[in-house]
Amino acid sequence: MKSAVKYAILGGIGGVLYFCLEMLWRGRSHWAMIVVGGLCFILCGLINEIFTWDTPLLLQAAAGAVMVTFIELLSGLILNIWLGLDIWDYSNMPLNIMGQVCLPFSLLWVLLSGVAIVLDDYLRYWLFDEEKPHYRLL
Repeated sequence: MKSAVKYAILGGIGGVLYFCLEMLWRGRSHWAMIVVGGLCFILCGLINEIFTWDTPLLLQAAAGAVMVTFIELLSGLILNIWLGLDIWDYSNMPLNIMGQVCLPFSLLWVLLSGVAIVLDDYLRYWLFDEEKPHYRLL
């Protein structure tokens, strides 16, 4: 139960932050992005629960970007294509897949995943008394 509460808190923080980031970037968002963003935040946070602290942060961020791109593709297929919500459309972006993911945003996810990994680690340290984060960039 303790773990479920921890992940609900982390997912809620990550989801709200992602929603706010979209509002700043695009001027609009959708409530579903809180759920998708929260899931991505939790998954990025789990990366260095799997890898050691010696794993370069850049490698962790790249792994996060792959996960986020996959979640974005899956979410886009469900939310945008199947349900027709039209939350985002990357059809005009280079190297896109069905307008749901594209290379430029996948590269942006490397940066955002790195931020999410560090933020998750510090939230775990501050809120849940877990190990103090330390990183190797490369």
